[in-house]
Amino acid sequence: MSAHPSHLLYLHGFRSSPKSFKAQRLHGWLQQHRPDVHWWCPQLPPSPREAMALAMQGTAGWPADRSAVLGSSLGGFYATAVAEAPGHEHWRVVLMNPAVEPARDLAAHIGEQIAFHTPEERFFFRPEYVDELLALRPPHISHRQRYLPIIAKGDELLSWQEMSTRYAGSPLHLIDGSDHALSDFEDHLPHLLKFLNLCD
Repeated sequence: MSAHPSHLLYLHGFRSSPKSFKAQRLHGWLQQHRPDVHWWCPQLPPSPREAMALAMQGTAGWPADRSAVLGSSLGGFYATAVAEAPGHEHWRVVLMNPAVEPARDLAAHIGEQIAFHTPEERFFFRPEYVDELLALRPPHISHRQRYLPIIAKGDELLSWQEMSTRYAGSPLHLIDGSDHALSDFEDHLPHLLKFLNLCD
């Protein structure tokens, strides 16, 4: 995809929301510099099956060669599933500390959860959601050059080695230090924008 994407989908992580600072920062940049780009960052339901269905239905009419998906943590797992769906083989993909085996990792979090940005809101992560995550895992990654994994060695929740192995063959952007949230996201924003051909 040589032209810049006309449509961007952003998928947030577990317990996160469209209020994610990375989503807000990127959306703000687009509003200022590329208002022509259609941006969609939905609030994802707790059910992985429903989250995937929402993403697929909401992007059903998007151009196959001018769309891109970005995902953070669990949203990175979803973004991979979206990118590997039929008809999406030309989508560009940006992954920020993507979850590789969320079924394994989130099995310990079954029960009531508190929303990160709105602590007054709670949701229930059900046992069957683990099976839904297993069902969503793409068997392989295709056209790896269209993937930009941004991986922090300082991630305190996920293994940077596991992430790097899963997306080997992609143009990995490995960060010494940082953290799971990519608190230094501003430093890596230019790299992300260049990969998507949104800036020089």
